[in-house]
Amino acid sequence: MKTLLIVEDDRSLNKGMSLSLAQNDLLILQAYDLAEAEQYIKEQKIDLIVLDINLPDGSGLDYCEQLRKTSQIPIIFVTANDMESDIVTGFQLGGDDYITKPFSLMVLRARVKAVMKRTDSLYQNVVVRGPFSLNFEKMEYYKHSHPLILSKTEQKLLKVLVVNSGLILTREQLIDKTWSNDADFVDENALTVAIKRLRAKLEDEPSSPKYIKTIYGLGYMWKEGD
Repeated sequence: MKTLLIVEDDRSLNKGMSLSLAQNDLLILQAYDLAEAEQYIKEQKIDLIVLDINLPDGSGLDYCEQLRKTSQIPIIFVTANDMESDIVTGFQLGGDDYITKPFSLMVLRARVKAVMKRTDSLYQNVVVRGPFSLNFEKMEYYKHSHPLILSKTEQKLLKVLVVNSGLILTREQLIDKTWSNDADFVDENALTVAIKRLRAKLEDEPSSPKYIKTIYGLGYMWKEGD
């Protein structure tokens, strides 16, 4: 059973989201401020957080930034802030999705399902994507049945990109997920070099990539090609 934490100070909306998302294999926890949310996170294993941005005791954006220093729990922001700059900030600080109020509960269910599916795929060791067959457990990688020789860093970076297919990952997220405990000592140039080398091995035309797309101003995204 997975556990979802809803952090929303509007009690009616919190209850509505909880009822809408309730299902047999999903435990719903409800918090009405950041202090209560923090207590849940310390005491239980949380698989996903639905996080309001404007809360009585602080900003959900600031809390996400703080949480990302120690945890990669997926976060979906829900907020009345619909400015493009607010949405970009949410992703840059480590959010996995962003829903603006008012929103349909059906849309919320779909977004939650999508993020949880991406999270589950993090644990997949064998992935087939387009011309690629990737076995992360055995460290065997093929394109059109031809073997690919990848460094350990390239393998880690590739897995993060592939299992988050279609999701924009910021440079900070990629560094954090690829270099893990050493992320604080890795500069962005190392990521740029790793992306360039990976493209050289995976892309038909590295200067015009089909798979590892640059999303200018945000980061990178794995796509299935044209």
